[in-house]
Amino acid sequence: MQARLPDAEGFIEHLGVKIHYEVRGSDGPAILLLPTWTVVHKRLWKMQVSYLARRYRVITYDGPGNGRSDRPLTPEAYGTDAQIAYAVAVLDATGTDQAVVVGLSRGALWAAALAAEHGSRVLGMVTIGPALDFDDDTGHGEEEGLRPADLPASLVPHGGVDPWTHWVKWDPDYWLTNYEDFLWFFFGQCFTEAHSTKGIEDCVGWALETSPAVLVADSQAPPPTPEMVRSWCARITAPVLAIHGRQDVIIPVARSEDLVARTGGELVVLEDSGHSPHARHPVPVNLLIRDFVERVRPAAAEASRRARRPDRRRKRVLYLSSPIGLGHARRDLAIARELRGRHPDLEIDWLTQDPVTRMLADAGERVHPASRWLVNESAHFQSEAAEHDLHCFQAVRRMDEILVSNFMVFHDIVDAEPYDLVVADEAWEVDHFLHENPGLKRFPYAWMTDFVGYLPFADGGEREALVAADYNAEMIGHITRHPRLRDRAVFVGDPDDIVADRFGRDLPLIRDWTEEHYDFAGYVTGFDPAEYADRAALRAELGYHPDERVCVVTVGGSGIGEDLLQRVVAAFPTAARLVPGLRMVVVAGPRIDPGSLPSAPGLEVHAYVPGLHRHLAACDLAIVQGGLTTCMELTATGRPFIYVPLRHHFEQSFHVAHRLRRYGAGRRMDYDEIDPDALAEAIAAEIGREVAYRPVAADGAARAAALLAELL
Repeated sequence: MQARLPDAEGFIEHLGVKIHYEVRGSDGPAILLLPTWTVVHKRLWKMQVSYLARRYRVITYDGPGNGRSDRPLTPEAYGTDAQIAYAVAVLDATGTDQAVVVGLSRGALWAAALAAEHGSRVLGMVTIGPALDFDDDTGHGEEEGLRPADLPASLVPHGGVDPWTHWVKWDPDYWLTNYEDFLWFFFGQCFTEAHSTKGIEDCVGWALETSPAVLVADSQAPPPTPEMVRSWCARITAPVLAIHGRQDVIIPVARSEDLVARTGGELVVLEDSGHSPHARHPVPVNLLIRDFVERVRPAAAEASRRARRPDRRRKRVLYLSSPIGLGHARRDLAIARELRGRHPDLEIDWLTQDPVTRMLADAGERVHPASRWLVNESAHFQSEAAEHDLHCFQAVRRMDEILVSNFMVFHDIVDAEPYDLVVADEAWEVDHFLHENPGLKRFPYAWMTDFVGYLPFADGGEREALVAADYNAEMIGHITRHPRLRDRAVFVGDPDDIVADRFGRDLPLIRDWTEEHYDFAGYVTGFDPAEYADRAALRAELGYHPDERVCVVTVGGSGIGEDLLQRVVAAFPTAARLVPGLRMVVVAGPRIDPGSLPSAPGLEVHAYVPGLHRHLAACDLAIVQGGLTTCMELTATGRPFIYVPLRHHFEQSFHVAHRLRRYGAGRRMDYDEIDPDALAEAIAAEIGREVAYRPVAADGAARAAALLAELL
């Protein structure tokens, strides 16, 4: 799922070549994000467009040969004159008189040409790793003393020759016969940083959308001569910002140094970055582009962005609650109430997404107005799901642009407003990008989670095991390099709740590492189970009769559970014959249409049930997914339940299942085995069964709040 879809799109045509463009945003000056080498398309800017379009009008287009543009095989279509003409035509078609132009690598050629040949159209120019040849004797690859990046060949899923040998693969003949091998090699050079598997995979995937024949045609177009490049730079009058990675092995930093010397521009060198900082280090690149645009925008267009003036006599907390399931919100509310007990004047702003925002608003909490800018993560996971199947780890990897976009919302808030504490309950993007950019942290920071470690599935093969371990190693490295960035790390549970697995080959045991780096709050239920000890009274209050056998079915706040609901409902007639007086209460949640599920005597379907945890405490049986919150609520109130983990959901299948085994709670069933007869028999066997679970501590919220309160 894209972080932001285009507001407008269309095609221009030049010399018979159709070029596809997109426009996002409407306020402020325009930014033209230029294409680069045709081996990739405009999705290369995916980490920038959402954030910049929130402030400005952002225009992207596919260069010839990739994306939704034509794929001509004539060199003229890729020449300098044609590339400049495409850019001007896109500006004209989008009604853009003037724009800040941004060019990566070869895109910097077109940026410089535009700024020189069409100076009135260019408000400013930003280059990233510019492929600008100023001297007649410079070459490419090993001729410049470049060496391939030191990336593990085991992360490259193809055979053939060693992919990191030398730059002889930069050869059109090699492209025609070993195209994918070349791509893995080349993009390995673009991403010299460790833990860059996703960026490399993205680029290879985009490159496979075109053909080596296109790249060959492109290579046959005469490049601009050094004399032309020097002439362009001499005529550029717009402000210039050059961004360059110190570890760039594609284009040396000297190119940017020469550019700014010739144009009077500014150079920012990112010390730990390679050739693709816009993708691998998007936060500083986004901020650099934003600050540059603010400097060059016409004074008349300046907008007043005044933040809310907080009452500094009160302590202020920004609380980030994960939107993946409403359970986080319930436990976070319980912790917030305990915090207010220790600091009665505490002011809490919540930064989160629908449907959590509705739950918090109903509870009288203040949802920060910037929450409306967050890209909905639940919608992304739903878009990734198949029939009761959600490859959670891969879905997290594919939401990288969403995580960047949402972090930028968070950054803008804390940059404008002072907070005495930031609490991040599984706000993965905040934790990741703060560790990547520790200089942005100017507040006490507490991290909370109920699981640690990505775990691969066997059917993912060696590749998934390697990539999961790589992600874990990156997280471990973050903590090793910045051990005090988290002022407090709180595990919502006990040490025994942690799986016995390793983070990966040659990496620590997850439990040992977590015990070393976390405080433990015990589980946080969000309510006191003792309040529901009198089940008869609770059932009467909720309208359940003594002679009814109540089965509550719920699948959380996303739409992923619809297939499970369909199977459970299909089992109801048989279950009703086996269980006299069966009453099945199906809670579809906010994203599933109750009308899509049939009803029958004894079977009722609801979109939303207030205080659902009370109904779970009163039921004779519950059928749920494998989400931790609902399963632990049922464990805390001692109710029998059947849980059906989503296939390929590593947290439900491994972390939650381990914790439930420790408590001796629930009956696990796999989705493939729950045909109507089997599920009906399981309902009959489990409903009303006496259970003897390990007790769940009731003071988790107080313990967590005590740990957080120390930071205030």
